[in-house]
Amino acid sequence: MTDETRGALHHVELWVPDLGRARDEWGWLLARLGYQDFQGWPDGCSWRRGTTYIVVEESPALSGRTHDRNAPGLNHLAFSAGTQREVDALAAAAVEHGWRELFPEKYPHAGGPDHFAAYLVNSDGFEAELVATGRRRARRVLRWAPRPAQRTIRRIRTGVPASSCSAVAPSGTKPLRR
Repeated sequence: MTDETRGALHHVELWVPDLGRARDEWGWLLARLGYQDFQGWPDGCSWRRGTTYIVVEESPALSGRTHDRNAPGLNHLAFSAGTQREVDALAAAAVEHGWRELFPEKYPHAGGPDHFAAYLVNSDGFEAELVATGRRRARRVLRWAPRPAQRTIRRIRTGVPASSCSAVAPSGTKPLRR
């Protein structure tokens, strides 16, 4: 184990009520996000990207047949999904693959004015958040940031060491959301 891997997410296992449906819905989304088929067995399958993998399993030990993202437990998985344009395209295509949009009236800023993301829910009630993390999003965040934070962001992007960044957000202002 290296310092880079210590604490990194190793895998997520989702117990699902219908393996075939989960394989289709999650498989499509994960493939579009760069995951590759990894493992398969009679009750489940997984996809891998780097050292992280995601499992869907219709376990014989399931205690119920429904998932409620509003109950204690897993609410959602959030993925870095590229630029705003890529998030838009992925969210639009997801509807044809068993997903529907959550919070459509607030799209793409349901997570706040500085957060560009699509919130999707599949047939079994599992939520996936597709977050824009590409360059286009960074420019937009810069426009919304307070002026002192804009100067700090510009210095960080141009390689100026943090010790020479004299501009800091005024006391009492909220930190930038990621």
